[in-house]
Amino acid sequence: MNKKQKSAREKIDRLFETAAHTLVVHYSCESFYDRPDGTSPRVTSIAVRNLQTGQTASFSIHQIAERNGQMDAIEGHYDDLEREMLEEYFAFVEHHANHSWLHWNMRDINFGFAALEHRYRVLSGNPVIIPDDDKFDLARLVVDIYGVGYIGHPRLDQLVNKNKITRMGFLTGAEEAAAFENHNYVGLHQSTLRKVDVLANIAGRVHDKTLKTNATWWELHGNSLHAIADDVARHPITIALGIVGAVAGIAGLVVVFR
Repeated sequence: MNKKQKSAREKIDRLFETAAHTLVVHYSCESFYDRPDGTSPRVTSIAVRNLQTGQTASFSIHQIAERNGQMDAIEGHYDDLEREMLEEYFAFVEHHANHSWLHWNMRDINFGFAALEHRYRVLSGNPVIIPDDDKFDLARLVVDIYGVGYIGHPRLDQLVNKNKITRMGFLTGAEEAAAFENHNYVGLHQSTLRKVDVLANIAGRVHDKTLKTNATWWELHGNSLHAIADDVARHPITIALGIVGAVAGIAGLVVVFR
């Protein structure tokens, strides 16, 4: 195991050691491609799952619309509905200070925590900022552990298939964009909920080393003879044999000097 693999595994292990304070987050939005007017994509739903309990908080424009009696007029109230949804989400963030946030590729203004913060500012809100040290990108951790070629693209979709994880309600990025265009907000929300469940499932398999990938034996052992030798030296059986050998050596010396 090389240093990058070791560091990534240690981060995963720590997240599970503090699972009660680890939150898995994902969100859905408009397509962020083909936007000639330069506006940022609207956020339609957000889901946050506690890694230990599985309890999930969700925020969506269709839930706000239903609560406000606006289900038949969502398109005409996008700004108000999105703002209210983000207001509730950031209140949740504030209430969960000092938690770890596990996510999949939520890294920038295009798609990520910064994008959520930007949308709220566009709608005149004041977002609560999650410290970068509290954010853990599962997508990058998996690459660090299994290697860049561990699965095909799109990686999350391929991992679901490879590990036979249920796809009920799961939409790809393109399908989510199409769902927004077709005003299928419930479908978008169900996909977001499914994805935090999928991410927790994948993280659990990484943690217990049962995740199925296309990584080779060489990649799993750090791509170097030094890393492999280090793994062998640290293996419990090697350590046990070393102890037995040491004891036998000491016993031999005792016999010689009697």
